[in-house]
Amino acid sequence: MLAGYLRIKTPIPYRWRKQLGGRVKYGMNFAYGGTGVFDTLVPEPNMTTQIDFLQQLLDDSVYSKRSLKTSVALVSLAGNDYSNYLATNGSAAGFPTFIGSVVNQLKVNLKWIHNTGVRKIAVSALQPLGCLPRSTALLAFEQCNGTENTLVQLHNQLLVQAVNDLNQQTNSSSFFVLDIYDAFWDVFVHKQARQVSPRFENPFEPCCVGVSAAFSCGSVDENGVKKYTVCWDPKSKFFWDTVHPTQEGWRAVYSTRVLQNSLKQLW
Repeated sequence: MLAGYLRIKTPIPYRWRKQLGGRVKYGMNFAYGGTGVFDTLVPEPNMTTQIDFLQQLLDDSVYSKRSLKTSVALVSLAGNDYSNYLATNGSAAGFPTFIGSVVNQLKVNLKWIHNTGVRKIAVSALQPLGCLPRSTALLAFEQCNGTENTLVQLHNQLLVQAVNDLNQQTNSSSFFVLDIYDAFWDVFVHKQARQVSPRFENPFEPCCVGVSAAFSCGSVDENGVKKYTVCWDPKSKFFWDTVHPTQEGWRAVYSTRVLQNSLKQLW
């Protein structure tokens, strides 16, 4: 779906590259769900390893330097490093320092992608994590967690600074930020004015939830009985589960003027 908003064909997943070799010309998706710039709780390759997969393809002549010069790289960091930090008992006092280390590593990774030959590199800002249903549930899905969003804003400020530094170092305008944060807020703020989508009556409330705190969307018991409920109309909800927007939610986000203006830099 995102590829459609970027006006490109859907890239094939890296793990399917051999089975779908004829489609490598449309690009490749190196992402793994739940990963970050550092190792997280999921046993999948982190971002550095994912970029190394790209480097291996270049070494094997799957892609040429010439083709990369006319290509676009989208780098997405969804906050899994921070979820991992909290899950492994990271302290509140140490959070700003950890955010700095995450952005510094992301900056290293962005420069590596540029060094491979890619000349347009878009990196997504963090969405307002304090507005995810996993956080708003504690507030009856009525308001966001301000503390979390303040930390997200720090991440995004450091990211903009890192991108500006990279553009200066490379004497180019190769790097730019997709402002996901403000795009989300455009949807949240304008919902009552019906300027983005008239259907999100409560954008913080998810469609799919566990029947109790012990279960989540998609949970089943030992007998295979569903332990979750799904709303009657997923298109009426901004969030699908406690962390992921629905397709209609993403449609609203990418329809905002904020992201439409950002995407113009790609072409």
